[in-house]
Amino acid sequence: MATILISTADPGRAGRLQRAFEPDDQVRFVTSAQDVREALESAVDDEAALILTGEVRERPAGELISAVSDDGRHVAVVALFAGGEIVPSELVAELRIDEGFAEPIDPDEVALVVRRLIDRKRLQAEIGIVGKTEALQEVVERIAQIAAVGSTVLITGESGTGKELVARGLHRLSPRRGRPFIAVNIAALPETLLESELFGHEKGAFTGASSLRKGMFELANGGTIFLDEVAEMPPGSQTRLLRVLEQREFMRVGGSDSIRVDVRVIAATNRDLRQAVALNEFRRDLYYRLNVLHIHMPPLRERPEDIPLLVHEFIRELSREHQREFKGIAPEAMEILVQYDWPGNVRELSNLVESMVVLAPGSTIRPVDIPPDVRRGTGRGAAGQFPAPPLALRRADVAGREGSAQLPQMEFVFRTLVDLKYDIEDIRREFEMYKRRHPELTAAREAGVVEVPRARFEPTQVEQAKVVTVTEEAPTATTAEASESEEGVIHFRPGMTMEELERAAIIATLESVGGNRRRASEQLGIGERTLYRKLKEYKIDA
Repeated sequence: MATILISTADPGRAGRLQRAFEPDDQVRFVTSAQDVREALESAVDDEAALILTGEVRERPAGELISAVSDDGRHVAVVALFAGGEIVPSELVAELRIDEGFAEPIDPDEVALVVRRLIDRKRLQAEIGIVGKTEALQEVVERIAQIAAVGSTVLITGESGTGKELVARGLHRLSPRRGRPFIAVNIAALPETLLESELFGHEKGAFTGASSLRKGMFELANGGTIFLDEVAEMPPGSQTRLLRVLEQREFMRVGGSDSIRVDVRVIAATNRDLRQAVALNEFRRDLYYRLNVLHIHMPPLRERPEDIPLLVHEFIRELSREHQREFKGIAPEAMEILVQYDWPGNVRELSNLVESMVVLAPGSTIRPVDIPPDVRRGTGRGAAGQFPAPPLALRRADVAGREGSAQLPQMEFVFRTLVDLKYDIEDIRREFEMYKRRHPELTAAREAGVVEVPRARFEPTQVEQAKVVTVTEEAPTATTAEASESEEGVIHFRPGMTMEELERAAIIATLESVGGNRRRASEQLGIGERTLYRKLKEYKIDA
């Protein structure tokens, strides 16, 4: 039985709506926030909805909505607008309602939509997912659609988006709900122990195996196993997993008997498995076997309308867990949270709210109480900035900024790796552009003679440099001798490698600019850091 709360701001509308609901629905008329709280406390079931019949922008309606939000249950809120105005989605989000109806009002249509909203709220509460954006509702509907079947599911999305919540929701709504749900983090298990953890081992299978041990697949028999970070699985274990998915049987490590299991496999990853397949880092056949059904969790930055809902939900849960009274968040502070990019997604938001609840009990959070990096908006999308450090690094910064001596070194290593990646990408792009500008190289190579185009070494790039092609009949000489025999001249012969030619070009350029590395890097069209690395690589004294 659902509890339907109807405000009496417009008695005529309230009466028509009452008759639209079936007799088994418990209809209660409310006029104040206290009426809402009393009605929800006495409700037989958690399923409830609030229908606002008056002006939703006025204070009484706002108090009714706040009373519903403070209750902690997932109550559907519907508002009826007067004057036949169009109800935009932005207004619905601003007023914290789930649906709005404009005149003429059809009570039967309102009743139908309210029942659907109640079902959706009940489903979201059971799964544990909070939000009402279209992208998230598609995820919820997808979960409800495929939960009843036993096919393998692949869940993708960035770290912290709630992939395990989806997996648990699939299990909770499936016929296997009374059986075990086993979650395994592949990335957290050492490669030497992974197969033992997944498939178990026999006594004496390896040093330290003093007794028989059942693996995760065996323990999850009849239920569901969740393989998180499946892209980190080593090749050997991928082969064994493929056999389990295809044959529904496996052998323990060191065993000789096949064990049959009835397990639904749900896998998750924050990587692009198609790219991993292309790079030969993940088996193609295993990818297709895992990707029978697919659910993608959108990042939090793509659904900012859900951030206030998540914040209020986390506040209620954490205040109850820590037994702390918490008044809430100022509108200006909430706007900062909505505008932030959230590279750590929902997990990062939850951690931030927990710190605010614990550190500022009994007060209202203001913008000054929010960490500086969130206020400045220096998340993933900050223009002109380095990519944000990994979430673990940022947490270390927050948790122990004063006591962590390794943090600067970790950040330096991370930024150096980012710079190296950019340098490699620059070299690759430059080489591809060079090949496109000089298609004659491929045709000339087949004839046995390659002439390096002079345009590549025009005086605007390398002052006074010349390129001389050495044919097969020319006197043989080492590359170093040919490159350095005459100042300002670059010699080329068939069979000369790109590294040798590049070394000669660098030497000629440095000579033309008097050893000025900055000018040399500009003329060569590469970064100064790249030039330094090549000087060391080619053992060039400059």
